[in-house]
Amino acid sequence: MSDNIWGYRPATGHAAGTDLIGYKVEATDGSIGKVDKHSDDVHSSYLVVDTGVWIFGKHVLLPAGTVTTIDQAEQKIYVALTKDQIKDSPEFDKDKHIGDAGYHEQVGTYYQGGHRA
Repeated sequence: MSDNIWGYRPATGHAAGTDLIGYKVEATDGSIGKVDKHSDDVHSSYLVVDTGVWIFGKHVLLPAGTVTTIDQAEQKIYVALTKDQIKDSPEFDKDKHIGDAGYHEQVGTYYQGGHRA
């Protein structure tokens, strides 16, 4: 993972200002859902993924540093995480946690710690 978990790595193919809403998100072991919201803010870039029925309608927050590739043509985003890593991430409430620095720190610690692939 990147030293800055909240920034896109240069090799991902990410272009600032690209609308990623609706892109499919692919974990290392299968599809996890679609992008519901995203941010390109410097040092605070993330994806909010609607997992649909996969985790019973749950949304998850994925730091931009977890992204390995963005395929514009296929509208798919690949992340360096397994489905279980994503499922076990800190519970996310999009009405509460979007701008919550403490929550972002918790998520960043989770994905930079021993929970990586």
